[in-house]
Amino acid sequence: MDLAILREWFDRVDSSQTGNITASQLKNALAVGNLDLPLSVVQQMIRMYDFDKNGTMSFEVCLIAEFVALNQYLLKVQQAFSDLERGQGFLLHDEVHEALVKLGFSLDSPAFYTACESFDQKKNGTFRLDAFISLCIFLQSARNLFNSFDTNKQGRVTLDMNQFIYCTANCRI
Repeated sequence: MDLAILREWFDRVDSSQTGNITASQLKNALAVGNLDLPLSVVQQMIRMYDFDKNGTMSFEVCLIAEFVALNQYLLKVQQAFSDLERGQGFLLHDEVHEALVKLGFSLDSPAFYTACESFDQKKNGTFRLDAFISLCIFLQSARNLFNSFDTNKQGRVTLDMNQFIYCTANCRI
């Protein structure tokens, strides 16, 4: 990854030169690259990597660059998609499952098909890159939230009502 090129891209998106980009700015920039993601998904992307919790993406925060971390994640997701789409421009359910496994998501069949149903925009069993990214952002956000409660790393959590409210308030996709 060439940080100079990434910085140049970031600076173009940051048209107001604040050092931060908003969800709307990021959504518009991704749309120029043919990634037409819903604003809610872009907002979730920012929440995943907004280390200073200011609601925007910055290029340099502390020792970890928010924007660089998000870019690395998106490149990983795009690579998993590209490895399986075979020039078709989309993935079928079996290929989505295989790509998710490559990304470290191991869902049982009911969870997998429920998640797929939610993100299969045309309800035809195919996932274009934008739908696949949306699905991955949802799953990664859910995993991050789950892990914050699974402190013993057992793969199970017990929530009280307050924790459940916290979870549902933080899973806005």
